[in-house]
Amino acid sequence: MSGSVDVKQHYSKKKSSQKQRSHYESISHHSSRSCVSQHSYAAHKSSHAITTTGVQQSFVQLEKGSEFIPSKLLPPRVKKYLAMDPDTNELIGYVVPVFRTSHEFSRGLVEVQEEVKEEGVGQVAMRNLFSRATSSMETSSMETSSMEMVTVEKKSRKKNIRESAERMQLSKKIEERVELRKKQNSDNLTHPPEFIVRPRGQTVWEGKTVKLHCTVAGWPKPRVAWYKNNVLIDAKTHPDKYTVESNYNMHSLEIKNCDFLDTAQYRASSLNIKGERSCIATVVIKNGFCEEHGVTFHADIIESFEVAFGREGETLSLGCTVIVYPTIKRYQPDVVWYRDGVALSESKWVHSHWSGDKATLTLVHLNKEDEGLYTLRVNTKSGFQTHSAYVFVRDEEVELEGVPVAPLDVLCHDANKDYVVVTWKQPAVEGESPILGYLIDRCEVGQHHWAQCNETPVKYARFPVTGLIEGKTYTFRVRAINRAGVSRPSRASDPVTAIDPHDRARHRGPSAPFTGMIKFTEEDATVGVVPGEPTDLVVTEATKSYVVLAWTPPTQRGHEGVMYIVEKCIAGTDCWQRANTGIPVKSPRFALFDLAEGNTYSFRVRCFNSAGVSESSAPTAPITVGDMLDLPAAPGPAVATRNTDTSVVVSWGASKDVKHLVGYYIDHSVVGSNVWTPCNNKPVKETRYFTGRTVNTSHYISQSIIELSFINSFSNISKSVIEVICQSVAVSDVPIGVHLVEAARDYMVVGWKEPIVTGGADIRGYFVDYRTVKAGFIGQWRELNHKALTTTSYKAENLKENYFYQFQVRAVNMVGISEASLPSMALECKEYTLAKPGVPRCLHVLEVRNTSVVLLWEPPTFDGRSPVNGYYVDLKEAAPGEDWKGANNKATKLKYMKVNGLIAGRSYVFRVRAQNLAGVGEPSTVLGPVLALTMPGTHEIVLDVDDDGVISMIFECSKMAEGSKFVWSKNYKAMTDTSRLTIVTEGSRSRAIFNEPSLEDLGIFSCEVTNTDGVSASYNLTEAGLKHLLDISHDHKFPIIPFKTEMAMDLLEKGRVRFWTQVEKFTSDCKVEYVFNDVIVENGKKYTMNFDKNTGIIEMFMDSLMVTDEGTFTFNLIDGKAKGSTSLVLIGEVTQSVFLPGPHFVDYLDFEVTPECNVLLKATVRFYNRTSSCLFFGLQLCRKDAGMYEVKLKDDRGKDISLFNLTDAGTETLLSGVLSTEHGIVLYSLVTHHNEELQVTWLQKYIHITASDTYVPSLVNEPTEKDKGKYTINISDGKDGVKRVCDLSGQGRIYRARVVGGLPDVVTIQEGKSLNLTGNVWGDPTPEVSWLKNDKELVSDERYALKFENGKFASITIASVTPTDSGKYALLVKNKYGTEAGEFTVSRLASTRSTAMSSKSLKATTKRKDNFRDTDPFYDNNLNR
Repeated sequence: MSGSVDVKQHYSKKKSSQKQRSHYESISHHSSRSCVSQHSYAAHKSSHAITTTGVQQSFVQLEKGSEFIPSKLLPPRVKKYLAMDPDTNELIGYVVPVFRTSHEFSRGLVEVQEEVKEEGVGQVAMRNLFSRATSSMETSSMETSSMEMVTVEKKSRKKNIRESAERMQLSKKIEERVELRKKQNSDNLTHPPEFIVRPRGQTVWEGKTVKLHCTVAGWPKPRVAWYKNNVLIDAKTHPDKYTVESNYNMHSLEIKNCDFLDTAQYRASSLNIKGERSCIATVVIKNGFCEEHGVTFHADIIESFEVAFGREGETLSLGCTVIVYPTIKRYQPDVVWYRDGVALSESKWVHSHWSGDKATLTLVHLNKEDEGLYTLRVNTKSGFQTHSAYVFVRDEEVELEGVPVAPLDVLCHDANKDYVVVTWKQPAVEGESPILGYLIDRCEVGQHHWAQCNETPVKYARFPVTGLIEGKTYTFRVRAINRAGVSRPSRASDPVTAIDPHDRARHRGPSAPFTGMIKFTEEDATVGVVPGEPTDLVVTEATKSYVVLAWTPPTQRGHEGVMYIVEKCIAGTDCWQRANTGIPVKSPRFALFDLAEGNTYSFRVRCFNSAGVSESSAPTAPITVGDMLDLPAAPGPAVATRNTDTSVVVSWGASKDVKHLVGYYIDHSVVGSNVWTPCNNKPVKETRYFTGRTVNTSHYISQSIIELSFINSFSNISKSVIEVICQSVAVSDVPIGVHLVEAARDYMVVGWKEPIVTGGADIRGYFVDYRTVKAGFIGQWRELNHKALTTTSYKAENLKENYFYQFQVRAVNMVGISEASLPSMALECKEYTLAKPGVPRCLHVLEVRNTSVVLLWEPPTFDGRSPVNGYYVDLKEAAPGEDWKGANNKATKLKYMKVNGLIAGRSYVFRVRAQNLAGVGEPSTVLGPVLALTMPGTHEIVLDVDDDGVISMIFECSKMAEGSKFVWSKNYKAMTDTSRLTIVTEGSRSRAIFNEPSLEDLGIFSCEVTNTDGVSASYNLTEAGLKHLLDISHDHKFPIIPFKTEMAMDLLEKGRVRFWTQVEKFTSDCKVEYVFNDVIVENGKKYTMNFDKNTGIIEMFMDSLMVTDEGTFTFNLIDGKAKGSTSLVLIGEVTQSVFLPGPHFVDYLDFEVTPECNVLLKATVRFYNRTSSCLFFGLQLCRKDAGMYEVKLKDDRGKDISLFNLTDAGTETLLSGVLSTEHGIVLYSLVTHHNEELQVTWLQKYIHITASDTYVPSLVNEPTEKDKGKYTINISDGKDGVKRVCDLSGQGRIYRARVVGGLPDVVTIQEGKSLNLTGNVWGDPTPEVSWLKNDKELVSDERYALKFENGKFASITIASVTPTDSGKYALLVKNKYGTEAGEFTVSRLASTRSTAMSSKSLKATTKRKDNFRDTDPFYDNNLNR
C-alpha cells in the first residue's frame, strides 16, 4: 500500500522520550538554560508524538485520579499548551508560549529590569487561559467518559511529509520560546559584554575619512567608549574631527579629514556590571592619494569666480563649474570652501550647494567679517584642484554723514557665572573725526531687547561685561561713536552662556560608560566649613576706565558654592572699602569701574558661603589708574612691489615689539585729493597686501598714496605713508622665432623664444597649435597641448611622414593668453638628408638706432653633409619693388652682425643664409619690418672709472616695466664665467664691474632690458681701449698733482739762479722734495727753498751756477695719495754760457758783408742777464786789414775773449762756398762776369779735377780721409785770371746747421702730464727750425707750442700728454751749409714716474738726416772760439 493506517486507542504502554537540551544565541544575547523542567518538556513532546506503528493517544487525564477526556474535545489553543506525564497519562502542567518580537521590543523589555518579577507576565496569562480551558473540558468529558473509539485512517506519502515538516517547525518554535523564557529568568539574565563584530584596522590616504565599526552583546546593555592611544576621544569637543554613533548594539567611530597625526591604535572599550572587554584596531594614514579601483580621477575647475566686490547687507554668490572625469555613477567629489584658509561650515550666514557639476557658495547678508580670500577645493580620490579669489566688502552707507562705520569680529572670552570679556576689531573708517569710544550691547537669546552694558564709551577694543545671570545665554554687539554720532551696530557675536567653566567642561565632555552600579560613599559633613582665602590675585588689565582683577578660587570650600567680596584701598592708607556693594561676585574675575584717574589703589578679595567669610587674600601691589596698555608702533617702510593699472601690491615692515597683534588697515588716496578710501575693511596680519582697484588707469595714469594703519587689540593710530605710480599689466606679446629643432619620420620638435614684452607679469606657460599644409591647401589650427608648457620647446608626436606642418605658439601670463605667434614656415616631417644647410632660425634685432641695427640668429637645425662655416645677411627696404642686397660680401662665422648704413626713419626687412662646403642654403624667414629709429630716452653703455680706479660699464633704462631685468652678455652670448664681471643693479641703473681687467675681457659687451620694447645697447672693448682704461685706472689709483707751469729757470742779478714752478691743485698737506741728480738737497748755504701755498709757487734759489751744477733739477710733490714731479735739465755745451757768472759772449766775433762791400765785425754779449748785440767797426777790406782781431769783456765777476782771423788764409776761405747736400759736399764760387771763353780749372792738392759751366760747382761725393786738403779754382781768360782756395782740412770755418744737444733718445712720460723739450741748435747762417712727428711737420697750436729763441734754442711743449702723442719725433734744422735732424721717441708711462726725463737718458745723441754726417772728417765740432 502507498499509505499507512493509524489506530487510535487507549495508550497504556510507556514510551521513552529522549531528553533534549538546546542552547540558543540571539543577535543581542547569549541564552541560558530554560527554567522549564525536563518532565514538562518531555510531556509536551509526547503529547504530539506520532509512532511509526500507527497508535496514538486520544484521551487525556486532567487530574490524577480523574477520568480521561478525549483530546478532540479540548479547544485547539488549549491542546498546544498541555504538558502530559507519559507514565501516568496525567496532566502535569502547561507549556509557556514563546513570543517573537522585534529587537526594539526585546531591548525595551530587558531594560525595564525592576518590573520583571519572579513569575513572568506570560506565565500568568497562560495560567488563566489554562483554567478556562479545563472548565470546558470537564463538561464535555462527561459525555464520552467510557467510550473508546478506534479509527483507522489512510494517509498518503505527501501528507506524511507535510506533517513531518509541521512537526519540525513546531519544534523550532518551542525551542525559541524556551530560550526566551530562560532570558526572562532573573537569575540567569545578566552576562558580561562580548564583541560579536570586532573593529578592523585600516590604511587610508591623507585627507580621507575612516569609519570603525563593532557590534557588542551583553546584559545590561554595555556602554562603549573609544580611545586613541589610550586617550579618551571626546567627540563633542571635536565635532569636526570625530563622530560617534551607537544604534542597536552597533557602534561606530568616524574620523574625518585624516592626516598623518591620526595614525594610531584605536581601542573600543565596552563595560557593564559584569565586566569590561576591549578590542584594538590600527589605523595608518599615508601621504598622497591613491588610485582607487584602478581609476584615476581628474578634476578641472572652469568658469571660476573672480575677485568680487560687495556691500554690507547684500547677498553674494560665488560659483565654479567643476568637471570630474572619468564619470562614474554615484561618485561625487568632496567639495570644501575656505575663507582665509579656514574651512566654512553651514550657518545662517553661509550656504553651500553642490549640484553635481557646479559648486556654489552664498553669503547671506554680507558683513565685513566675510571679507577675505575664498578658496574652493575639489578633492577626488586621485588628487585635488583649487581656485581662489578675493572678496572685498565695502561698508554700508551711513545714515548720518560723518559717523564711523560699524566695528567687526565681536568675540566673547573667559565666560564665567556672571562675567564675560567682549573683544572686537576697530573699523577702517572713523568718519569725519576720530572714534571717541565704543558702546557694548547685550541681548538674551530668544529675546529682541538689547541692553547697553556701559554708560561711558570705552576707548579700547576690549571690555569686561559683568552682572550676567548664571545659566542664561547672551549675544553681544558693539557700536562706535565719534563727535558726529553713533555708528550702526556690528554683527552679533555667537551665543555664550554664563556658566562656570568647570560645569561647561563637564557638559561638553564625554559621559563615562554606565556600569549599572550606583556607589554610595560617606563623606565628611560640609555644613559649617568656612572657605579658605583666594590666592594669586593679580591685575590683568588697567585702563583709565576700569581695572580687571583675577584670582584663583580657594581649595577649601566644601561642596557648597562660594561668592566673593572685592575690596579696594587707596595706597598709603589702611581704609579698605567694598567695591561690589550691589551684587556679590560669583566668578574669579571682576572689573572695577568708577575709579579716580591718577589715584593709586591696592585690592584684595574675600570669599564666603553659608558658614562664614574667609580671610582676605594678599593685597595686590599698588596700581595707578591709567592706560597701561601697549600702543602699537608705526609699521616699517612700505614698498609697492608690483603696480598695475588697477591694483598695487604693497609690502611693509612689521611693527616691532607689539603684543596682541590684530592686523593692518591700508588706505589709498589720489595725490592732491586728500580723500582717503580704505583698501580693506578687515584687518590683515600679513605684511603684504594686494590692493584691488585703487586707481583706474583706463583713462589716465595717476599717483596714489598708500597709508598703512596698524592696530592691536587696544589701538589703531599708527600710520606709514608711501607714494606709488600705478602702471598697467597686460597680456604679453607673442612668442618669437618658432623653428624646427628636430625631425623624424613620425614626430617633430619645435622651439621658440619667450616674448620680448611679458606684459608686466611672468610668463606662466605656452600653448602650441599646428595645422597641415598640403598642395596649397591649409588646414585648420588644432591644439597640441591642453596643459600649459613651462619650457620653450615641444615634441609633436604621431605625425605623418612627408607631410608639411605649420606651428604657432601662444604665451599665457596672469592676465590671459596672448595672440598667436607668426606661423612657422611649412616644415616637412622627415629625416633631413640634404647636402646644403637648413635655414637659420630665431632672427631678432637689438640696438635699433637711426643708422644701424644688430641682427642676431641661431644656427640651422640641420647642418647638411658638412658643418656650417659662415652666414650671409641680406636686407632691403620694406617697400614694394625693392631688391635684396647683401650686408656682407664675405661670409661671417659669427651668429650676429651689426648692419650699418641704414637711413633714419625707414623700415627694413632682413634674412640670413647659412653656408657649408656644399653651398649656400635657403634663406631664413624674413624678419621685419624694423624701423631704423633711435627711440627717445635711449642710452648707451658708458664706461666709468671711479676714484678707486675700478673700471665698470653702466647702462641706464628710462622705460623700466614691472618685472624688467637687465641681462648682460658678451659677444651676444650668455656669460657663463661670472668671475670676470660683477653685476650690480639699482633701480633703473645696472653696473657691470670688471673684477680683474685683462685681455680676456676683450669683446662686445651688451645689455638688454627684458619686458621692454627692445631696450638694449653694447660696447666693443678693444685692446687699445682697455689699455687706455687701465691707464686712467692707474691715474685714479695713483693720482698726479697737476702743474700750471713746468719747472723753469731765471737768471737774476749777480749771477743768482732761480728754479721755479707753479702747482695748479693741491691741499695744505702737500709736501715738496728738492732733488738734484737723484739726491735730495736741503735748505742751506747753497740752496734756498720756498713753497707759497697761497699761490702754489715753488722756488729754489742758488747764489751761483757752476759747471759742477750740470745735471737735472727736480721738484717731487706728495699730497696724500697724489704725487707729481717736474724737472729741468741743464746739460750740453750750449749751456756753458749759463754757467758763466760774469759778462760773456753769446755770439762770438764774426763778420758781415754789406751790399756796399763793407765788412762789419760784430758780436753778441750778455751783462747781468741782459743780452745785446755789439758792432765794433766796419771797414773796406783790403790787404792791409789782414790780421787777428780780438774783443775782450771784463768786470769784477770775470772776463771773456773772442778772436777773429782776418789773415790771407782766413780771407781766402771767406770767398769760397761750401754746401752740404744729400749728395755730398759741394764747392762753388760765384762769378760776376762769365762767358764760354773763360776757362775754369779745379785743383785738389795741385791735381787737376773737372769743372762745369756758369755755376761752377765741385762735388765731393762720400768724402773720406783722402779728400782732405786745399781745393783751388782758377778762372782765366787767357790773359789774366782769378784764383780762389778752399781748405777742407778741418781747420776752416764751416757753419753747417746742427743739433748740438738737449734732446734725449727716448722720452717716457705719464699720461696727463705736460712735456717740454729744448734742443740746442747751431749754424751760420741761423738755421731754419721745424718739428716733425712720424715724418709729418707739426704746426704750433694750442696743443703743440713750438718756439725758437735767440737762434739757438728750439723748444716744443705738449700740453696734457695722451696716448695719441706717442710716436717718433725729430727736430729738423737747415741752413745753406746743410740739414740735420735730431730724432727722439716719446712713449706714455703706465706706472708712476716723474714727468721729467731721467738724467741717465738726457744725454743728447742726435743723428744727421743726411748720409754723410758720421763719416764727415771735415766737420768741425768745436764751434766755440
